[in-house]
Amino acid sequence: MAKSKTANESEPVVIKKYANRRLYNTETSSYITLDLLSQMTREGREFVVVDAKTGEDITHNVLTQIIMEEEQRGKNMLPVNFLRQLIAMYGDSMQSMVPQYLEASMDAFRKNQQQFQEAMKGAFGGGPLAEIAKRNMQMFEAAASAFGSGMPGIPGMPTPSPAPSAASDEAKDDEIAELKAQLAALNAKIDKLS
Repeated sequence: MAKSKTANESEPVVIKKYANRRLYNTETSSYITLDLLSQMTREGREFVVVDAKTGEDITHNVLTQIIMEEEQRGKNMLPVNFLRQLIAMYGDSMQSMVPQYLEASMDAFRKNQQQFQEAMKGAFGGGPLAEIAKRNMQMFEAAASAFGSGMPGIPGMPTPSPAPSAASDEAKDDEIAELKAQLAALNAKIDKLS
């Protein structure tokens, strides 16, 4: 029996957009809404939106439309000053660097968020503070989900782990060094943009 693919490993779903602005999911053979596309994005499901008549890839436009609808609903994540700076970059000689910088920044933010979650689980895995830590982590996840992080729930607090070995300390040091290098590279790009 063939091994089934997970949502992140499978081929992107093709969504067709018709002239009447309706979106058609070719995988489920049904019409869908932007809200469903937004949900698919939060779940990590890949999709491509194409114009049904021309076959042109319009995924970028649809994703931008989803962001605009979320912003209009009062779930503002994009500060006005950020939007002004972003608009000012259009037509600038450094415009081609902005998407790469924003993507690297978001990746670094998500990695830090994951590391924080793992550190919290390990730090309060057992002992009298476990229940408080569990509640705090649930509140943190609720706050983070408001920012679209899609962090999974805590299935239960892990059992206390043995004291870290020198090897795990070295691995953490290497990871910290890698993060510092990424930060330095991002700072260098910022300096170039300035």
